[in-house]
Amino acid sequence: MGRVEAAEQVESPAKGVAVGAPAPAPYTHQFVGRPWSSGLFDCHLDQTNAVMTAFLPCVTFGQIAEVMDAGEMSCPLGSFIYMLMMPAICSQWIMGSKYRSKLRSRYGLVEAPYQDVVSHIFCSCCSLCQEFRELKSRGLDPALGWNGIVAEQQAMQYGSEQPNQPPPVQAMSN
Repeated sequence: MGRVEAAEQVESPAKGVAVGAPAPAPYTHQFVGRPWSSGLFDCHLDQTNAVMTAFLPCVTFGQIAEVMDAGEMSCPLGSFIYMLMMPAICSQWIMGSKYRSKLRSRYGLVEAPYQDVVSHIFCSCCSLCQEFRELKSRGLDPALGWNGIVAEQQAMQYGSEQPNQPPPVQAMSN
């Protein structure tokens, strides 16, 4: 009977790679930063905001701008600026991408799936909805406005005590 011998196939190391060293990983694009709390096209996660943004994107932008600027730019002013830029060769993407970049840098978010400018040029409503949801997920609900957020945070800081509420039981005595 004939003997069958198995031959081991040995690969020779690549030039410049030490023998026994792991092979370098193939190049993959690395995103720098944390992921967003929701995707760009997850508008259905906050349907109220999605409908508002579809019909009045200037209002959603104003709400985001007010929160990002800590109340220095009011929602009506931000909305008005955005609304003025819409008919002017659809240049609202300039303000939108500026505030998207500001949001990303404040929270260390990754610039994905597209660059800020690209997101606001081609998917402005989806971008605004994503920014709105991101702030909301961080406890800053843009729908409340800056003063509402501050009041909510102060109420949480002082516990459940609400100073403007009457006592639970109040009766007159003779």
